[in-house]
Amino acid sequence: MKNLVLILVIFFCVSAVDVATAQLTKKEKKEWKKKLKKTSPEQFKRMYDENASLKSEVSSIQGQLSSLQAGMGEKDAKIAELTEQNRKMEAQVNAAKKAIAKAKQEAVAQPSTTMVAVNEDGILFKVQIGAFRNKDLSKYFDNNENFGGETEADGVQKITLGKFRDYWEADTFKKYLREMGVNDAWIVPYKDGTRVAMKDVLEGVIQ
Repeated sequence: MKNLVLILVIFFCVSAVDVATAQLTKKEKKEWKKKLKKTSPEQFKRMYDENASLKSEVSSIQGQLSSLQAGMGEKDAKIAELTEQNRKMEAQVNAAKKAIAKAKQEAVAQPSTTMVAVNEDGILFKVQIGAFRNKDLSKYFDNNENFGGETEADGVQKITLGKFRDYWEADTFKKYLREMGVNDAWIVPYKDGTRVAMKDVLEGVIQ
């Protein structure tokens, strides 16, 4: 609101100066020539100095206007960027929800022996479906043994789906999720419940 008021003030100031400096008619020129003859050098100097001061002020105001317009453009661009990021995040969350619902339906219709129980001893593979900030899904972890996650020190929560002893079963599930729209799905290995680097479990596991 303050920026709008300032822009309006600048507009009226510039308009006033433009009117004052408009080209005079012949009649107005004669009148001003008479006035100029009656004007003392002191008065003329004062008028000249005031005119220079006004020009400087107008130049400063125009600079402020340009700066404000540039700032407003940057804010609009940032708002558009954040809106697009939020749209993509919502799409990822919705896709993950659909994948979870689909997996539950298939588990009920045809129980799989690939998804393991709560026991996480040894090497397990999970499929990470996203890393989110300010999206806490931990309340769903306890009642869904194949749905989990972990929160990093910086507040980012990494969400995983499924638990597989076989790497290639996890890879098939990852591809299935990507076909459903979860483009960030990828395999992460765990050893005795702790997340480790893939290179630490490759030998003897991926054949």
